[in-house]
Amino acid sequence: MVRVSGLASGMDIDQIVSDLMKAKRMPIDKMKKQKQTLEWQRDDYRSMNLLLSEFNNLAFNMTLQSSYSSKTVSSSDETKVKAAATSSAANASYTLSNVTMATAAQSISTSINSSMDPTKSLWSQRGSMDSSVWTEKTVEQAAITLSADTSTVKLAKGAVSAVNQNTGTLNSISVTTDGTSKAYTVRIGTAAGIINSNEVFINEDTGEMTFGTTLTSGSTIEAFSYQQNVLNFSVTTYDSTGKATGNIQDGGSTPFEFDGSTSLNTLLTQISNSKVGISAFFDEGTNKVVMTRKDTGNLSSADSADGSNMVFSGGFLTGFLQLAGDAKGTDAKFTLNGLETTRKSNTFTTGGVTYTLQNNFTGDVRVNVSNDTQKVFDTIKDFMTKYNELIEKINGKITEERDRNYQPLTDEEREKLTDKQAEQWDEKAKSGLLKGDSILSSGLNQMRSNWYASVSGMSGGFSQLTDIGISTSANYTDRGKLVIEGDGTKLKEAIEKDPQSVMDLFMKSGSTTSEKGVVRRLRDTITQTVSKVEQRAGRSTWTSEQFLLGRNLKSVNSQITSFESRLTQVEDRYYRQFTAMEKAIQNANAQSAQLSQYFS
Repeated sequence: MVRVSGLASGMDIDQIVSDLMKAKRMPIDKMKKQKQTLEWQRDDYRSMNLLLSEFNNLAFNMTLQSSYSSKTVSSSDETKVKAAATSSAANASYTLSNVTMATAAQSISTSINSSMDPTKSLWSQRGSMDSSVWTEKTVEQAAITLSADTSTVKLAKGAVSAVNQNTGTLNSISVTTDGTSKAYTVRIGTAAGIINSNEVFINEDTGEMTFGTTLTSGSTIEAFSYQQNVLNFSVTTYDSTGKATGNIQDGGSTPFEFDGSTSLNTLLTQISNSKVGISAFFDEGTNKVVMTRKDTGNLSSADSADGSNMVFSGGFLTGFLQLAGDAKGTDAKFTLNGLETTRKSNTFTTGGVTYTLQNNFTGDVRVNVSNDTQKVFDTIKDFMTKYNELIEKINGKITEERDRNYQPLTDEEREKLTDKQAEQWDEKAKSGLLKGDSILSSGLNQMRSNWYASVSGMSGGFSQLTDIGISTSANYTDRGKLVIEGDGTKLKEAIEKDPQSVMDLFMKSGSTTSEKGVVRRLRDTITQTVSKVEQRAGRSTWTSEQFLLGRNLKSVNSQITSFESRLTQVEDRYYRQFTAMEKAIQNANAQSAQLSQYFS
C-alpha cells in the first residue's frame, strides 16, 4: 500500500498514526507481559522439579544396603597383609599364617650380541642373527601417482630384499610420464653411491626409493611386487581355568608378525600390549630379554604334560633369544583361620573380605572386620544436609513476596534501560511467582510427615527418627529442617548397637506408607509432587497441550496474533483516512490556484 505522508498538509502523518496506535497497543502489551509472566512461572516450576528429581536420585542411594553396612578393616601388620571388606562381610577376626606369595612365570633369554641396538631396525642388524629366523614375504605394491616433482618415494615398509622376483624378468620398476613409460633398473643396498639416470636405488632398511632423475608431478610409478623380510612367531599362554588365551583357529596360540624395519624395543612393546598377558622388555645391563606373565600363579594348560605357563614357537624366540618354554609360576599358599589353602593371585576375596599379600611370612597376622560407624554416620548426615538445602530452596520460592510494581518489560521499555537496569528489573519482576503454591506446599508438608511418622513392623529397637537422635529444628524460621541431636553420640551409638534397625528405619520396604522406611516414603512423595508439577508446567519435551501453563500460553499467543491482525487493520484505516484528507487538501489547493489565475 502506498502511503502519503503529509505532502499537502505538512503534517507528520507517520508520527500521528504512531501516537494513535500507542493507545490501541496497550491491550497487546498487557497480553505480552502476561505471556512473559507465564513463561517465567513455568521455568520456576521446572527448576523446582529439577531440584526434586536430583534429590530423588540421591535418595535412591539411601535405599541401598551398602549405605548403611560400610565396614572398616584393620590388619595387625600391613607390611605383610592388607585387607578391605564389602558391606556383606561379617564382623569377625581372621588369622593368616605360613604365607608364601604367588609368583609369575618368567623366561629370560640368553645374552644378545652387545653390539645390537634395541632402538634400531632388526633387519639392519641381521648379521647378529641366524638367517633362519627370517621369512621372505611378497608385498604387492599398488601404482603410485605423484602429486609433486620428486626423486624419492618411500614404500610402506622396509627390510626389502628383491623387486619383481616372481616375474622372471629384469628387476626393474616402470614409470609412466605423459604416456611414455621408462624402466629403471633396481639396485638394493644400504649405501646409494652414485645413482645413474636409468636406476632406482632402494634402501633395504627403510624401503626408501631414490630415482636417478627427478620424476615430474602426475607421473605414475607402475604397480610392482617386492620381497620383504619378516619375523613370524607365536606365544601361547593360559588363564586361571587352563584355557589358552589365543585364537581357536591358531590352536590357542597368538601369532605375531613384524617386518624387519621394527626395532627390538617396539617388538617387545607390542607383545606387552597384546592379549597374551606378558610383560616383555630388554635389559641393557645384561643384554637379555625378559618375558614375565602379568598374572601370578601356576597358569598352565589343563592338558599340558609339563605344565608350561608360556609356550614359545618360531626361530626368533626359540633360536635367537633361546627363551625357555618350561617357565612356571607358583600359587600363593597360606593358612586362613587354621585352613591351609592356595590362590593363583596375591589378591583374593573370601567371605566378603579382600586380602592383599605383601610378603612371605610364617607368623600370624590378624585381620579384624567391624562396622564403619563413622562412615554410616557421615552418609546419613550428608543426606540430611541435602534435604535441608532442598526444603530451604523450595520454601524460599513459595514464601517469596510478589512485587507487583514491577511487571515484565516491553521491547520499547527495555530499550530505554541499560543491560544492568533491565537485569535488575527482571529480577524483581520474577519474584514471588510461586508464592503460596499449593502443590509445592503440600509436597513439603508431606515430606515433613514422612520424617516424623513412625515406621510400623520394625523388628529392632527403633521405630522413628527421634529414637536414633534425629529431630526437627526448634527454630521456626528453619521451616522443618532436620538436626542431629547433640554431638551425634546418640546416632553413632544406634548405628553401632543395631545397624540393621537403623537401616530398616530408612529403607524398609512395605505395602503401605506406614510400613515403609523414611527414604522410601520421601521418594514416593517426591515422585507424586514432580508428577503434579509436570501437569502444571510440563517438561521441555512436552507439547503445549500436555500441561496447564502450556495451554494458557497457547491461548495468550492466539489472542496476541488475533489482536495484532486487528491492529494492522486499524493502522491501515488511519492511513487511508489521512490519505483521503491529503487528497482533499491537494484538490482544494488546486482549485484555489485555478481561481487565483482567473482574478490575476
